[in-house]
Amino acid sequence: MSHNRRDFLKTAAVSFAGAGALTAAEPPKLGLIFPVDRPVPPEGLIMYPTEVKFVITHLDLKTMTPEGYDKVIPEIKPAAEKLAHEGVKAIVLMGTSLTFYKGSAFNQQLTDTIKSATGLPATTMSTAVIEGLKTVGAKRLAVATAYDDVVNGRLAAFLKENGFEVLKIKGLGIEAVAGVNQVTQPELLKFSVDVRESAPQANAILVSCGGLRTLEILAPLEKQTHVPAVSSTPHALWAGVRLLGLSGRVKGYGTLLEKG
Repeated sequence: MSHNRRDFLKTAAVSFAGAGALTAAEPPKLGLIFPVDRPVPPEGLIMYPTEVKFVITHLDLKTMTPEGYDKVIPEIKPAAEKLAHEGVKAIVLMGTSLTFYKGSAFNQQLTDTIKSATGLPATTMSTAVIEGLKTVGAKRLAVATAYDDVVNGRLAAFLKENGFEVLKIKGLGIEAVAGVNQVTQPELLKFSVDVRESAPQANAILVSCGGLRTLEILAPLEKQTHVPAVSSTPHALWAGVRLLGLSGRVKGYGTLLEKG
């Protein structure tokens, strides 16, 4: 083999390897700030198994009460800065009640704090829920939650601030964070269907609490209630990947994710 041909093949092999490196580039990183210590949510790995790399950090929330939320608010800024140092391209503050409990202006303030601290696009779980409800055309809501009556009252006020009519809101009465993990999907599905049936004029249902596993019940819930369903974790992840420039579309898990 001549030197010229050998050199040509070597150059071609290097070029091919370089192209492979480009196509195998690491997906963009989405930072998630959780109220409690938890791994990457399995919903995210189901919805976006290859499109996104999730990077997580957490606060130290003890109770799902206004007093519990107050204690962890100062932890949000350093958590966001930590994620920025790890190379994320956008950040979602997870925890619905953590972000709605003081109303819309405070929710926006939390978002602005993260943006100012990191220079990155950011959103919150509560903002994602509102965006999701508006995307599916929701106006009159049935709302199923994990919360007690005090937190439900805060959520109802937040939803009304954002232009929704809350026809029915009912919670499971959970305050201890660990209590959310005891709720099974069949129990949650039945509970949510019952809440919707108590508000027949509702044109959408919201299932609120980032600790509840809701992804797999979205399609069955819509089938049984005949209205679009929006829930905390799946639709916060949807909003987060959209900050990365992706569509967020996923088939098989309800109206909003189908729309992308």
